[in-house]
Amino acid sequence: MYQDEQLICEDCGKEFTFTTGEQEFYAEKGLVNKPKRCPDCRKSRRIKQRAKRKMFDVTCSDCGCQTQVPFKPISGKEVYCKECYAKHQPQE
Repeated sequence: MYQDEQLICEDCGKEFTFTTGEQEFYAEKGLVNKPKRCPDCRKSRRIKQRAKRKMFDVTCSDCGCQTQVPFKPISGKEVYCKECYAKHQPQE
């Protein structure tokens, strides 16, 4: 049903392949627009967006280590480091 498709990145102008696997993933997620950027430019853009995020220093409620989170902690609510957060998530 899907075929690899050649697209042009709007940021760098290079040609990239929109693979059948990516097209199936987009369809599963209900995404209707094709990607406008090549994988390298998408990755670079994500990194830049993360760098802009304000981070807050907190102490993990479980292990007591110092860590940072991308949201302002609410007084009285538990906050976990990455490792402890993973332990508190339901196992699939």
